Amino acid sequence: MAAFKKLSLLVLLLLSVVVLSSSIVDVSDPELKQCRHQCGHQKGFDETQKRQCEQECKEYVRRKREEERRERERDYERRSEETTERRSSPYVFEDEHFETSVKTEEGRVHILRKFTEKSKLLKGIENYRIGFLEANPNAFIAPVHLDADCVFFVSTGKPTVTLLREEKRETFNLVEGDILNIPAGTPVYIVNRDEQEKLFIVKLINPVSLPGRFEPFYGAGGENPESFYKAFSWEVLSAAFKRERDELERLFRQQKRGSIVKASRQQVQELSRHAQGSGGTIWPFGPETRSSGPFNLFRDHTAQSNRYGRLYEANPSDHKSLQDLNLMISFANITKGAMSAPFYNSRATKIAFVVKGEGSLEMACPHIKSDQGRAGQRQGDKQDIERVTGQLRRGVVFVVPAGHPVTTIASGNSNLQIVCFEVNAEGNVRYPLAGKRNIVTEMENVAKELAFSVPAREVDRVFKSQNEEYFFPGPRSTQQEEGGERAYA
Repeated sequence: MAAFKKLSLLVLLLLSVVVLSSSIVDVSDPELKQCRHQCGHQKGFDETQKRQCEQECKEYVRRKREEERRERERDYERRSEETTERRSSPYVFEDEHFETSVKTEEGRVHILRKFTEKSKLLKGIENYRIGFLEANPNAFIAPVHLDADCVFFVSTGKPTVTLLREEKRETFNLVEGDILNIPAGTPVYIVNRDEQEKLFIVKLINPVSLPGRFEPFYGAGGENPESFYKAFSWEVLSAAFKRERDELERLFRQQKRGSIVKASRQQVQELSRHAQGSGGTIWPFGPETRSSGPFNLFRDHTAQSNRYGRLYEANPSDHKSLQDLNLMISFANITKGAMSAPFYNSRATKIAFVVKGEGSLEMACPHIKSDQGRAGQRQGDKQDIERVTGQLRRGVVFVVPAGHPVTTIASGNSNLQIVCFEVNAEGNVRYPLAGKRNIVTEMENVAKELAFSVPAREVDRVFKSQNEEYFFPGPRSTQQEEGGERAYA
């Protein structure tokens, strides 16, 4: 026994030296060679002890190889998880994907790059752009027109928006939740009449000149913003305005503060004095054309509501401005710790902007591998359904193509608020995948059994257990409610 202990201690010491000198094990394992060499040259070892020493060397190397194999598997799993996270990239856009269009001390305008710059999977919405305007209290945004249709959603602040239509001027005092469509080429200027809160407007932009490209055109301006009048020769401008060149140069070289500047309280009051609200008669048209002006998404547009969330929806049939754009706008306020029911749109593609809170996204997508350039992929080939994930916070944009099942989950710290522009909305059907009236519960029992290859009662036990609609307790909330590790009984 003493000899055995002595032998084991010696092997351990020998292997410790070997491990320090080499960490790589291959077929011609240097550790095993060195260990066996040491065993064969130990004084006082008989043949039996030498064989036993060599056997322990082999056993040690075998265990070490097994541990290294397991570590490689763990590394592979970690890399796979990281790859899965990265697969959110074709559909999720963060700060680095935005470009700064305007930036002054009083505010900024950021525009997301073209969707197709990131992935060919988004070719169906390549003509759309999305961005946001953020301005300080009492900030004034200079008159500008775009070669694009633009839809405003007021997230925070109290903007007074003035549109110049031919010989008419329309001014609206907007509030949180208001939506306003600004047709291409319409000059518009804005002042934030809120003296405490910043203005934050989310903008969906649909260029009409070049696909996916648009430009701002400033008439009233100078050096910064540069007025487009300066593109004409002074001779042409003198003839057009019937004024001398010196006077024109003084006018068009004075403004250098940028397109977002500070206004005084008196100036703000003057700009908003004759404005109409989103719920009143829209001058000068009258009430019969009310749907062509702004409306409030939070007023009389609640589609679904329970203690886990609230959904507001405005459909093309509700407002002429949305019908002209083939657009639906929705706003989801998901209670902290809750989730939206998994669903998919039949035709509409959702372009979503997170305006408040944090959470996550999960979506099913069959196109990820083809987007990564898998060779030989043909139409009709079997495609693997991949889980696309993404972390959501304020300013994140994500896209959900038609037919793609999706859910969003609010964190346990705050509500998750998302405004969604759903393009190609005409004829769209929203198909719920869980909760009351989900698509599986509408199937006949025979269809359930054929589809799932289990008795219909087992299918119903799963698909009829959730009694809520649209919003449910989230994964962690469900586990807490049931007091265990499992989410469902």
